[in-house]
Amino acid sequence: MPDQPSIYETEHEDFRATARAFMDKEVAPYHEQWEKDGQVSRELWRKAGDTGLLCFDVPEEYGGLGVKDFRYNMIVAEELARVGANGPGFAVHTDIIVPYITALGTEEQKQRWLPGLVSGELISSIAMTEPGAGSDLQGIRTTAVDKGDHYVLNGSKTFISNGILSDVVIVVARTDPDAGHQGISLLVVERGMAGFERGRNLEKLGLKAQDTAELSFDDVHVPKENLLGEEGQGFIYLMQNLPQERVSIACIAVAAIEHVLNITLDYVKEREAFGRPIGKFQNTRFTIAELATEAYVARTFVNHCVEKLNADDVDTSLASMAKWWTTELQKKVVDEALQLFGGYGYMTEYPISRAYADTRIQTIYGGTTEIQKEIIGRSLGL
Repeated sequence: MPDQPSIYETEHEDFRATARAFMDKEVAPYHEQWEKDGQVSRELWRKAGDTGLLCFDVPEEYGGLGVKDFRYNMIVAEELARVGANGPGFAVHTDIIVPYITALGTEEQKQRWLPGLVSGELISSIAMTEPGAGSDLQGIRTTAVDKGDHYVLNGSKTFISNGILSDVVIVVARTDPDAGHQGISLLVVERGMAGFERGRNLEKLGLKAQDTAELSFDDVHVPKENLLGEEGQGFIYLMQNLPQERVSIACIAVAAIEHVLNITLDYVKEREAFGRPIGKFQNTRFTIAELATEAYVARTFVNHCVEKLNADDVDTSLASMAKWWTTELQKKVVDEALQLFGGYGYMTEYPISRAYADTRIQTIYGGTTEIQKEIIGRSLGL
């Protein structure tokens, strides 16, 4: 199989060696227990921070490396995929949430939160989805009423990644009920605030080691100092940040595709039927040939998107293309690979079985495939 196209340089491969050693030592041996627990350990986050695996683009004065290069983020996704680890919510934290604080935070907010987010002492989440509002962000009902020096926050959120462990939660709330998308703001709720409660750690089809929670807010007094950015600009901020989130998901998809292809290749070379390895049958060879080709195309496409992201040149429609196409491809690859494993593929002790369950959410979160196509279609004037 030809080498996958690469955009990495020496410093990235040096970083990969560090990330790989970390995953082998601190993640792989414990992941099975975390799947039973429904969450990873907080200690893992602190160790990841100590190793420099979190929040690379945070400026040095707040404890980060000050390196805005999404290739590092992509390497973390690849090394997590290599050990089959779905639990550590590093991508949600580093790629999606912390950039809001870096970009929008006041100096006081940055000093208060960023060092802990970089070190892993603080874990973050973002609370957008509600029981009655998923893809339709303008339909949110969580309200934040201005009371002078604070807001009173009421509402509920669901499907919140890192929801159980998080210490810093960016909550999408309606500060003006009559202003449509211009009435949405971002408020930061901190662990321990009165009226802020976590519900169930949700039981899911896959991603079982990733804590995913229901959150409720009952007359939570959020100080004005915790408003992120300007009041009424929350919807715009979300739209500005979604392209990076969707490229991040595409990176995860491609990493998973390549991992699944590798373990399937190993399996079909060893597994015998009718007196020879199943990889010697034409059907298997043709299937693997198709998957390898599609993996190559996906890697080339995502590399292009990451280069454009690094150049601040990813538009919304390109990110949507990357998100829907790679995640739908991931579903296809995992499904066809599992078929080649036969009955063993259905056994949870085999990594392909867990990959099958973990993959299904990819076309849903971050905006469904249908939403991505709608965005692309509108960008084409339709």
